[in-house]
Amino acid sequence: MNEKDKQLVIFESYQVRRTWNHERWYFVVEDVVQALVETTNIKDYINKMRQRDLELGKGYGQIVHTLTITTSGGPQKMNCADLAGIFRIIQSIPSPKAEPFKLWLAKVGKERIEEIKDPELAMKRAKAIFEKKGYPKNWIDKRMRGIGVRNTLTDEWKNRGVKEPIEFAILTDEIYKGTFDLTAKEYKEHKSLDHDDNLRDHMEDLELILTMLGEATTTKLTTERNSEGFPKLQGDAKEGGGVAGRARSDIEKHLGKNVVSKDNFLPSNKKMLK
Repeated sequence: MNEKDKQLVIFESYQVRRTWNHERWYFVVEDVVQALVETTNIKDYINKMRQRDLELGKGYGQIVHTLTITTSGGPQKMNCADLAGIFRIIQSIPSPKAEPFKLWLAKVGKERIEEIKDPELAMKRAKAIFEKKGYPKNWIDKRMRGIGVRNTLTDEWKNRGVKEPIEFAILTDEIYKGTFDLTAKEYKEHKSLDHDDNLRDHMEDLELILTMLGEATTTKLTTERNSEGFPKLQGDAKEGGGVAGRARSDIEKHLGKNVVSKDNFLPSNKKMLK
C-alpha cells in the first residue's frame, strides 16, 4: 500500500482515516461514529453521546487525543482514539450497525475470561486462526512453540525488573540484532511489512527456529546467572542473540544464501493475513 492508502480503512462504504502513533493505529472518532449512525451533524451527536453516557464523558479526555491527520485539504488536527478507545465509544452508540461490534466484544470478553482459567485455550484458538489463514501444519507447530518460548522469556523479564513497553522492545531488538543483524523495525522494512503486521507471522521456518534459539538461550543465560535489572538483562539478550547469530552464519555458509527472506510468508495471502 502507498502512504495514503495506509491512512485509510474502509468500513462498509465509509472511509475511516487513521494515523500511526506510539506504536499503534489511532482512528478519527468522527469517521467511525459517522459510519455507524445517520446524522447530518456528527459533532453535535458526539457531544450528546458524551452527555448521555456520563462515564464516557468523564473519561473522554483519556480516550480521545488530538492528532494530525492527512486530509484532502492538507494536514489537520482531529480527535482520534486507538482501537480500545474506539470500542468504548461504540458501546455508547444505540445503533443497529453498532450491535455486531458489541456482540463481538462480549464474545471476546467471555473468551478472555475462559483463557485466564485455562491458558491452553488461548493456544488452541491461536492455532485455529493460523489454520484458517492457510498456514501449513509444520509451520504452525513451530510458531506455537515460539509463542511458548517468547512467553517464558518475557515472564522472566517481568520478574526481574522490566516494566515499561520500551524496555521490552529494546531487549527484543538486542536479540534480533544479534540473530539477524536487524532491529524489529528494520526487519519489517526488509519484508515490506506495515506497522501493525506481526513480524513472526511472516517468518519462514529457519527464521522462526533461529528466533526461538536466540530467545531460549537468553532465558537460559538469565536464569543461570540470576540476572536482575535492565542492564544485566540487556547483556544477556545481546549474548543470546549472538549465539543464534553465529548459528545463522554457519547455516548460510552451508546453504550459500541468506536465511532472512525478503518475501513475506504466504505473500499471496498478505491481505488475508492482516
